[in-house]
Formats: sequence, structure tokens, C-alpha cells
Amino acid sequence: MATPRRHTAPRTAHQAAAALPPQPPATVRPALPPALRTPPPATPADAHHAALAHALRAAGRGHPVIPLTRGKLPALPSPHHDHGAGAGDEPAAPPCHGACGRLGHGVHDAATDPLAIRRMFAAAPWATGYGIACGRPPHHLVGLDLDTKHGADGPTALRLLAAAHGFRLPATVTVLTPSGGRHLWFTGPPARPVANSVGRLAPGIDVRGAGGYLVGPGSLTTHGRYVLAPDAPGHPAPAPPGLLALLHPPLGTPTGHPHATARTRPQPPAAALLRFVRASPRGQRNARLFWAACRAYESGLGPELAERLVAAARHTGLTDTEARTTVASAARR
Repeated sequence: MATPRRHTAPRTAHQAAAALPPQPPATVRPALPPALRTPPPATPADAHHAALAHALRAAGRGHPVIPLTRGKLPALPSPHHDHGAGAGDEPAAPPCHGACGRLGHGVHDAATDPLAIRRMFAAAPWATGYGIACGRPPHHLVGLDLDTKHGADGPTALRLLAAAHGFRLPATVTVLTPSGGRHLWFTGPPARPVANSVGRLAPGIDVRGAGGYLVGPGSLTTHGRYVLAPDAPGHPAPAPPGLLALLHPPLGTPTGHPHATARTRPQPPAAALLRFVRASPRGQRNARLFWAACRAYESGLGPELAERLVAAARHTGLTDTEARTTVASAARR
């Protein structure tokens, strides 16, 4: 004869939880600031509409904008397919930079008018980001792109330059990049535009000035999203005069001249150059040594500092031969 099944009353949620084996306490992690939280995967249409919304907000603050692709390039193709030579021996006319009235002139299309911005984004539904034109009124924006990949250390290089030239970096708009770098925004003077440069100010520091653009916060790229630093002010600070002295070509020098920012611009003192080399991280040692040696020769201190620069480079782990070859290359340059 079968044993009768025993019926029990259903457990409450509290009783059921009490019957479970004890669990180890969970690790409490601090919440990330909203700007740094990883966003959920977005469809192309979502990313496009988000980029348009961010671009319109930036334009409302006076920043001219253009749509960008995930590769951070202007999203609209050029209407001028051939900038090369024309028929026979006559060269073709140069690009009109927007005078033709059509879209596709890169940063020259940048606008603050909401209708013009919507028109550009409607013509480029693949755009997932936006660029902010530098050097344009009312802010005449100057951007410093501080890189931290491939051994570069742009933030440290900028601090050393500030200390060497006696200027203080004010708190300003800061945009965090997917690679771990950051963009610093400053307002510049309207009279003398700042030129674009790559690594000219120091290794790991690129400058965006007139004719250039910065990837705007909220843009989605192939490597991730650009976001505002959570503790940064809402408006760009004026560029310090000491920084502008390094960025501007000397008066009377043609802006496009290859040596516009060399020889006659202010140079870091010898001690700052040596500190800059001695603090080189692995992967950046040759680049820093070459940059410091170039600055030394531009200021006329090359022959005097060459041996000390070589010794500083040996301190970082470079061989004597590597260091002397790099300094010799700077001397020939």
C-alpha cells in the first residue's frame, strides 16, 4: 500500500530565501558617472539621430558643426570629383570651399543654423557623429588633442610645456576620447588664427585650429563614443597667452611657411628639455628625444646640449648608438 503524500503549505518568499545556502557578500562597486557609462548598442538610425541632437545642442552654444562618419571623416562626399589637371596643360580650378552652394566641402560647410544642420544630416543618414569647426567666430576655438596611445603621453607633455614656459592651464571643456586621450577646448583670438599641427608642439599633442575640426562629444565612432568629462566646465576658457605664443607663427612669417613655428618662436629652457627626455615612457623615447633635440637646435643650443640629451636618453634605456643617431637626425633637420 502506497504511503500517502504529505502536503505542506507553500513557502513565503522570505522562507524560500532563508532556505537557500548562504551566499558570499557581493562586491559593492561605485557607480560610474552617467557620461562614462557604456551606452547600449544603438542601431544606425539611433546613432544618427543622437548625433544630430548633440550637434544641434553644440550649434546652440555657437559652435559651427558638420556631420561625421564613424571613421571621424566629413560624411558628405565632395561635389568636385576632380581637383587635378584639366584638359591639355591647363590646371583645373581649385576647390571652391562652398562657393558653389552645394554640400560636401568638409569643414567649410560647418554651420550653426539648425535648418542647415538638419539639411546636412538628412543628406548623410550614415553620419553617427559631428565635428566642431575650429577658428570660427564667435569662439575661435583652439583644440589640443592629447594622445595616450602607442606610448604617447600628451597630458604630461603639456604639463611640462606649461611649467617650462611659465603659464597655467585653466579648467576648460574637456572631451574624453575612446582611446583614453582627451581634447581640451580653448577660445582663441580672432585676429591671428592658430594653425593645425601634428606633434609639433610636443609628442602626443596635436593642435586643431583654423581649417580643422574636433570630434564633438556624443559622437559614436568605430572605436567608441566621445563624452564630456563629468567635472569639466560648460564653456571653453581663454587660451593662456604663454600657450598662444607657442602656437602662433612669428609675426611677419607666412602662415604656410614650413618653418613658421620654428627658430623664432619661444623655446623650452634646457632644463625642461632634459626633464622631458628623462621622463620618456617606453615606446616614446626616440620621439621625445628627437623633438627635444629639434627644439635645442632651433634655439641655437644644439651643440651645447647634444651630449646631455644623449645622456638623458641613455637614462631611459636607449643605447648610446640609438640616442646619438636620433640627435644627429635632429641636427640635420
